[in-house]
Amino acid sequence: MLNARKAAFAALLGGVLTTGWSSAALAQMRGGPDSGFYAGAAIGQSDAGCKGLPSGATCDPKDTAWRILGGWQLNRHFGAEIAYTDFGEFSASFAGVDQKIEANAFELVGVGTYPLAEGFSLYGKLGLYRADSEGSTSLGDSASETNTGLTFGIGGRYDFNRNFGLRVEWQRYSDVGGGEFEKDDIDMLSVGVIWKF
Repeated sequence: MLNARKAAFAALLGGVLTTGWSSAALAQMRGGPDSGFYAGAAIGQSDAGCKGLPSGATCDPKDTAWRILGGWQLNRHFGAEIAYTDFGEFSASFAGVDQKIEANAFELVGVGTYPLAEGFSLYGKLGLYRADSEGSTSLGDSASETNTGLTFGIGGRYDFNRNFGLRVEWQRYSDVGGGEFEKDDIDMLSVGVIWKF
């Protein structure tokens, strides 16, 4: 189920990015030199914390995380983004029982940008996510949970030219989980690239 969702989102994003719009039509939609479509990818580290574990439990709350995204820049200060993020796997152990949890999220965020000199800019992100969490234990138990919540982040970007940029950012997904899982914030620190069309 998880792989099917990943494949569907990748196909949707690929379809949007490869649609055969004419250059004239795209220029009309852009409305200015600072607006237009963009796509990107990022890789980094996620940190789910170890909230709610009993005394004596061990926890590994960090893993490699990655993201693919697409967006529309309305003007030099405002834009909107959709993204899929895979947070990786988190593990904990208590009284001889091991538990593993995998989590991922789709998100829709607004992006506010403050341009600086020489191609540098700062930006903030605010929006909503929909996360899926799947867990299992060494006893053979398993559970899954879907929840929606608030996500926000800050970052910096350097544009090498009009089409290509580099991002460094921190983003938080508040209260991921619920049901069989303890709700916890997931933070992601990442480096990514952006390609503007």
